[in-house]
Amino acid sequence: MRKIGLIGGISWVSTADYYKYINVGVNARLGGLNYAECVVYSFNYAEIKMNNDAQNWEKTLKMISEASEHLKSAGAEAIVLCANTMHLIADKLQERIKLPVIHIASATAVEIKKQHLKKVALLGTKFTMEMNFFTDKLKEQNIDFIIPDEEDRAFIHANIFEELGRGLLLPESKKQYIDIISKLKEQGAEGVILGCTEIPLLVKQEDVAIPIFDTTLIHANAAVDFMLN
Repeated sequence: MRKIGLIGGISWVSTADYYKYINVGVNARLGGLNYAECVVYSFNYAEIKMNNDAQNWEKTLKMISEASEHLKSAGAEAIVLCANTMHLIADKLQERIKLPVIHIASATAVEIKKQHLKKVALLGTKFTMEMNFFTDKLKEQNIDFIIPDEEDRAFIHANIFEELGRGLLLPESKKQYIDIISKLKEQGAEGVILGCTEIPLLVKQEDVAIPIFDTTLIHANAAVDFMLN
């Protein structure tokens, strides 16, 4: 088994799911008392968010590079960034630390291709929805995408930081997500990417009429593949 390094705390809520999914995934394949060999570096989310709000990606890259070097020194053979937005710096991080960074968007695009979908909706922070670091990976697989309108994007972005990142799962917010997904379905979305690792805490497959792509679970499974292949 190859050891991986997890960069978490962004937020801690979904990092806990990563740890669970990766361990369950390893055990499902190996059985017995076999579980994941991994090391975790967990950030104070407030510091990362301060950088994000200022769009100071270089400072975030420096912080995450330093954390990744700690994980590399502990024997990690690949890095898993436990958040979609952090993949904005994934390619630069990989160049800097000389370790594979298992990319959440690439893994998600592969899963969408398996279901032969042509057009999907993307939900996430405003950075994930409006910048190209995620959607470029979809384009590489010839997958078309749509994002919510400006008002709905503002709701999703605020909800992620004000509620989901704090572990607050409110029924009225869940209803709003379902309404947004319904509108995107009417615009031609054949599936929806839950492109923030906290959204799957609130929105489940049984809540909507099109396939959902839980990026937390998909990414965790990609990490398991790396560890065991």
